[in-house]
Parts: sequence; C-alpha cells; structure tokens
Amino acid sequence: MTTACQACPLRKKPLFQQMSDDELVFMQKFKKGELSVQAGTTILLEGAASPQLFTVLRGQGLRYKTLEDGRRQVVNFVFAGDFLGLQSALMGEMKHTTEATTDMVLCVFDRNELWNLFRTHPGRGYDLTFLGATEEHFLGDALATLGQREAIERVAWALMRMWRRAEGLGLTGSGTAPLPWKQQDLADAVGLSLVHTNKTLARLKREGIAVWQDGRLALPNRARLAEIAMYDDGDIVQRPLF
Repeated sequence: MTTACQACPLRKKPLFQQMSDDELVFMQKFKKGELSVQAGTTILLEGAASPQLFTVLRGQGLRYKTLEDGRRQVVNFVFAGDFLGLQSALMGEMKHTTEATTDMVLCVFDRNELWNLFRTHPGRGYDLTFLGATEEHFLGDALATLGQREAIERVAWALMRMWRRAEGLGLTGSGTAPLPWKQQDLADAVGLSLVHTNKTLARLKREGIAVWQDGRLALPNRARLAEIAMYDDGDIVQRPLF
C-alpha cells in the first residue's frame, strides 16, 4: 500500500521542516508511486540517465564513485529522507552510483515534472536548491577531512555525522544507531585502508568512546567523540523533506 504524503512518517521526525497544506497536495500529485528494492540493488548508476527521482522512505544505502581500475570512493551514506537522482535530472546523467545497503522503500517522482515544480511552486524549488547547497557543504567538509585530519579524527567525524543523522530520524532512542554498512565502506569514505580503519575503531572502543558492532553504533562518550572530530554537536539543523 502506497503511503500518502499527508501520512508520511518522516514528516514527524525532528530533522525535517514542516510543509504547508498546499505543498502536501502538490507533492501527492508529483509522487507517482513507491518502489521496494532489496539490499545490494543499484538504484542509480553512474554515467546513466534516470527518468525517475526518489526520496528514501525507509532503509539505508551508499553513494559512491568508481575509477576505471575499479577503485571506489564512497561519497556519502544514504538515510531516510534523502532525495536521489537530481544530478541526472539537471545534468543528463548520474555522476555517482547509489546502492541499497538494506532493503529500501523509495517514493518515486517523474523527473519530467521537475520544471513544473520550479514554475508553479517556487518554494519547493528553493527547497531543492537548499538540498543542493547542503550537499555542497558536506562535500567541502569531507574534502577538508580527507586532506587535513588524522585517521582518528576522520573516523570520529564520520561516526558523529552518521549518529546525528540517525538522531534526527528518531533512530537513537535505544541508545544505539543503525549502521548497517561494512568497515570497508567507512574506510572508503574517509580515505583509509581497511586495516587502519579497523585499528582506529578498536582504539575508540578500547577508550570507551564509540562502539560499532553488529550493525549498531553506541557512543559511551559522545562528548569526547565530538571533540576528537572537531564537530559542533549542537541543535539539529532542520532541512526540507522532498
């Protein structure tokens, strides 16, 4: 059964800004359906065009780029509420691949209606611009992390970002956050070898700062992790839900 935009569970999460009644009506018309995909499914392929845009309703995934020799750079970790496919809509093709890490449910939108959105609902168009600027800001932080931070600082920064995102989705009530990815995914994201990443995670665990095991992250000493990461652990900054 397809979830109505008015009843979307993500709207209640602290991470997202509220939409007006008019915006909800438009989004319901813009939405063409839902797509369920299994873990390991490629949702969007680097170099390919997609006629569809997606918002992640449930599940988690990865965005990554692949070099010609097969080496991979993880660009970002995908959470519920992320909007996927905008590159293809605006640039003709995807510049990275998006893959499901867990089983996922995606809200599906027709990209041919995107220009109608900008024309008739400029507020929603601004929201898309905001999301693009947020992604640019994240990539700037990621580049600074890869270029300037030590290994433990890189790992701490990544864990803090993932924890805060899970927190904004209300997924940390049990005292842990879902992190279904592999250590290799984290290693690719922060530019470290798997061995170095493993040793760094072991150090954080040994010092009682962060524990990542069995697909869950616990932060026994969150303040210390934020200090190592040089991360501003303040209030949650709300973002548009598309």
